[in-house]
Amino acid sequence: MILGIFLVMMGVLIIAYPQLLSIIVASILILIGLTIMSVSIRFKAMHRHADNKVTDFFIRY
Repeated sequence: MILGIFLVMMGVLIIAYPQLLSIIVASILILIGLTIMSVSIRFKAMHRHADNKVTDFFIRY
């Protein structure tokens, strides 16, 4: 329910202030990029401690 109210308010704000959409999209892309970088760092650290052919395949390629 709270999430729905939040999304409706964000929709109204985007209608009132169109430049807000670019800020929202940019922040989502930044968060996705940071998440991918942190997962990659974590996988590489895990690979150093365990020799597994499956993780080796995914980390290398």
